[in-house]
Amino acid sequence: MQLDSLQTQHQFHVRQRIRMMVNQYEVRAVAPDGTEGELLAFAQQKRLAFKEQVTIYADDSKQHPLLGFKARQRLDLGATYDVTDHAGTPIGLFRKDFAQSLLRSTWHVEQAGLPQITGQERSMPVALLRRFVDSLSWLPYHFDFVAGGQPVFSVIKKWGLRDRYVVEVQNPQIDRRLVIAMAIGLDALQGR
Repeated sequence: MQLDSLQTQHQFHVRQRIRMMVNQYEVRAVAPDGTEGELLAFAQQKRLAFKEQVTIYADDSKQHPLLGFKARQRLDLGATYDVTDHAGTPIGLFRKDFAQSLLRSTWHVEQAGLPQITGQERSMPVALLRRFVDSLSWLPYHFDFVAGGQPVFSVIKKWGLRDRYVVEVQNPQIDRRLVIAMAIGLDALQGR
């Protein structure tokens, strides 16, 4: 998919593939009937790496990298993840706010030319239940990302046996590659 075409997407689906040894994700456009459409990107998380790293490809052949994100530090509860394009050029970054995440997961996203974006779990009761009642840790969570009180994008986890998300973009200036990286990061990194 070309960057111009990707940037016109206002909604897409992210779905984790069920694999034993590796985390893989499909990012798909939304078809006119609301179902999953064409494949926009395919992601694979490196296992047993010293630093968390996810590479996002044009498709599941993994021949053409589009972007990726990688932790700056080896072990940090509030790690910063740099998001770069296929050539290593910075797109932006995201980081978990460890202190605020004790009760309600909170992430910060930065892209040049935009104010800092903060994403937080939508529901405090669901956030608390997921943390303090182990048998309810499967509850779906939803994140709303805002800047200056204005919505930028949201990530909505759907019910089901596998992790599926609907991502809605409200701000046309946000780089969709950064949104894709954050959406995948929410699934791949949320439990850390």
